[in-house]
Amino acid sequence: MATKKANTSDFSLYKRKFWQLFAYGFLGVILLFLFASWGFFGKMPSFDDLENPDSNVATEIISSDGVVIGKFYKENRTPVKYEELPQHLVKALVATEDERFYEHSGIDAKGTLRAVIRLGRDGGASTITQQLAKNLFHGEGSKFILFRVIQKVKEWIIAIRLERQYTKQEIIALYLNQVDFVNGAVGIRSAAKIYMNKEPKDLTIEESALFVGMLKNPSLYNPNRKKRAQLVLDRRNTVLGQMEKNGVISEAKKEALKKLPIKLDFRPESHSEGSATYFREYLRDYMKKWVKDHLKEDGTEYDLYRDGLKIYTTIDSKMQQYAEEAVIEHLKNLQKEFFSATKGKENAPFVDITPEQTKQIMMQAKKNSERWRKMDLNGKSEEEILKSFDVPTKMKIFTYEGEKDTLMKPIDSILYYKHMLQTGMMAMEPRSGHIKAWVGGVNYKYFQYDHVGQGARQVGSTFKPFLYATAIEQLNISPCDSIIDSYFTMPKGKWGIDADWSPRNSDGNYRGTITLQKALANSVNTVSAKLIDRVGPQAVVDMAKELGVTSTIPVQPSIALGAVDITVEQMVGAMSTFANQGVYVKPTFIIKIEDKNGVVIDQPIPVTKDVVNKDVAYAVVKLMEGVTTSGTGARLKWGGGGIMQYDYSFGNPIAGKTGTSQNNSDGWFIGMVPNLATGIWVGNEDRAAHFRDTRRGQGATMALPIWGLFMKKCYADSDLDVSKEPFERPDDLKIKVDCWVPKKVVDTTAVPTDEPNMDEFGL
Repeated sequence: MATKKANTSDFSLYKRKFWQLFAYGFLGVILLFLFASWGFFGKMPSFDDLENPDSNVATEIISSDGVVIGKFYKENRTPVKYEELPQHLVKALVATEDERFYEHSGIDAKGTLRAVIRLGRDGGASTITQQLAKNLFHGEGSKFILFRVIQKVKEWIIAIRLERQYTKQEIIALYLNQVDFVNGAVGIRSAAKIYMNKEPKDLTIEESALFVGMLKNPSLYNPNRKKRAQLVLDRRNTVLGQMEKNGVISEAKKEALKKLPIKLDFRPESHSEGSATYFREYLRDYMKKWVKDHLKEDGTEYDLYRDGLKIYTTIDSKMQQYAEEAVIEHLKNLQKEFFSATKGKENAPFVDITPEQTKQIMMQAKKNSERWRKMDLNGKSEEEILKSFDVPTKMKIFTYEGEKDTLMKPIDSILYYKHMLQTGMMAMEPRSGHIKAWVGGVNYKYFQYDHVGQGARQVGSTFKPFLYATAIEQLNISPCDSIIDSYFTMPKGKWGIDADWSPRNSDGNYRGTITLQKALANSVNTVSAKLIDRVGPQAVVDMAKELGVTSTIPVQPSIALGAVDITVEQMVGAMSTFANQGVYVKPTFIIKIEDKNGVVIDQPIPVTKDVVNKDVAYAVVKLMEGVTTSGTGARLKWGGGGIMQYDYSFGNPIAGKTGTSQNNSDGWFIGMVPNLATGIWVGNEDRAAHFRDTRRGQGATMALPIWGLFMKKCYADSDLDVSKEPFERPDDLKIKVDCWVPKKVVDTTAVPTDEPNMDEFGL
């Protein structure tokens, strides 16, 4: 009997200890959850954190026609709403990652119990909500088992809070917006764009299955890695199997989809590639100043790379594309001509400079190179750095056929790039000032200097319309007034010149009596000299400033021939004034800026100014029309591009002006129709590098063809509605612009001939 009592006593003792241990363990679990929720094991997200998770959203650059043309980001993430997700993507996600997603409240008890019993061999039983909690608030965490347990507890707590805070649909969207799909794609929208070049809503079932399959291990199942093609295909098909198992698709559909290959339209996004790269960089510099002047309500600055701003720009994605295509199409041909023209020439590509000047140019190029910068940072001496430029090195170089791998001495690569022609091109609407296209160079990755907003170059004869506008306004003359094209000398001392000035015409000829319209059409220098002699240089400078030119203009008679450096942006803005009936509208590139919630935080107001009256503006337009009908830009009417033959054959009115600097280092063309003004500059980086002859180095050959190719593409696109109509003629026009009248004849059956009206000879 004593033994029996002892056994009963021992059992009771074990029973009591078991329940004590259970109670302590249960209490410990409760305390663990409480301590975790109170932040004892690290900060837990607050209500505000859950309401507004730090999602590191990219700023989008949006064109006027609604296309995202670029982003500013640390992580390339652009949120998508649940309504924008295809249902087969949502169902594939749930079927593969969390079959009981709609049944639990953040934690799948059945799955968790199975994971505990099997010690995690069949996975960690993380629900979609738990994975979202991990991605949003603490990442992967520690691999140490104790810390891992604490992390899991925090994950459960956050998941439960998320379920209380958001609907199931919102959790799905949040999750897909957070996932890193590698290759710079964070979130499903970036992934769809980079891998498939489409929006999420346009993803097919098999494409959706591919992205869901990547979630298990994005790096391992990276579809852009050709060596893992079979692995990725198998994983996609596993997802299709899960979709069939859960009734999302039929077995027949699954088998049909499994046979499809993986097709990518892989287009990685970067700051140096894609559309409007030069414009995007110009915009970035602008936004760096903007964030300092437009603070948040709490007084802090917006983060351009994390705050998900939406910058609605004036750029038209199609016009931008056509501009970039036109630049490449023409310069690809012109570059071949330049290489051919400089082949075998001493000191090529430089012309008329001394060997010492050439050495200075090359030395400066070496010091500006990335090679010099890196070697200097690594403590290399100047002698060591200079020697390295003569050692053949493997490198990639830019060509118009694509990047080329080659073995080349760095010094030879510098000389190669000195041969490369550069360009700046901008198109804008004269009435609104909206910039529609911006091409700052031929390739941003290799040539980062922006020749639209940064590079001021000598404008040549494209400056002459400013002079003619001044003369028409101040002297009360018209395009039909006549003047004598003859040898002309401005004496020393007049208008401050320190020597006699005798400008000559580019062809060396004098035409005698001609109208002002003919003089501008043929860029007659002697006429320009006579006009500036009448109005004075200061009046012309004042006119240019009123037209929006901010570059420094010397108050000298030589500006009549364009001896002044101005940017493409300023030139197009100034010329547009004439197309806009004398009203200057400052070129603008932003329509509005919104925060990530769609609230408008900035909407720039156009800057306008009346410069000349409608009659004067229209007279200048008619003068510039003469350039394209019978002057240096006439090839736009019948085609051709000088050394290259292009078929333009424009029949509509076009106001334009070519320009060429004296040594052919700068070629310009400004062309306008009523609702679009476009300016182009072409030349080498160094002014000493250029064509040796004017036939190839003039603006009509270097720049005008780009305008023609661009406009031909624009006219072919009916969505753009680029005008072919005449410029609007002012009511009661008081300046004579129709310079040719039929000869009076008695015989009405005779064919009339055109003769200039010689009655007006006021100059």
